[in-house]
Amino acid sequence: MRKLTQLVLFTAALIATPAFAEMKIAVLNYQMALLESDAAKRYAVDAEKKFGPQLNKLKTLESDAKRIQDRMVKDGEKMQQAERERLELEFKQKARDFQFQSKELNEAKAIADREMLAKLKPNLDKAVEEVIKNGNFDLVLERGAVIDVKPQFDITRQVIERMNQMR
Repeated sequence: MRKLTQLVLFTAALIATPAFAEMKIAVLNYQMALLESDAAKRYAVDAEKKFGPQLNKLKTLESDAKRIQDRMVKDGEKMQQAERERLELEFKQKARDFQFQSKELNEAKAIADREMLAKLKPNLDKAVEEVIKNGNFDLVLERGAVIDVKPQFDITRQVIERMNQMR
């Protein structure tokens, strides 16, 4: 019985092998295709301009808080009680401002990112579909699901180029 099972499995493998040999398989890094597109790069530059001033404010708040903290550590024992309390209060206020502004910036950036993704995703999906159709691929796997792949089987660059051609 065991030999019969092995024979059936071996026969099935031989029959299935030609079907796999004829399959055209490709790999796609979907996230890279999106992020490396010209539209995504333009968005990154625009986002830097849009959110840059807020980011600079955060950096200033952070450096001010750090400066206050360093002063309290260095001179804290020499300071009068009133001066130490004033610095502690100022430090806490800077920390609260930093947390609040950081949260606002993160939320605004997340909204902008989602809007960009919603705008670009249809073009990306269309580019992927066209590359798959033109390449006559039977199976396309996400790059993250593959351990290793030869470059000729990776269609990510083709998808990026196709997406860049779309306007």
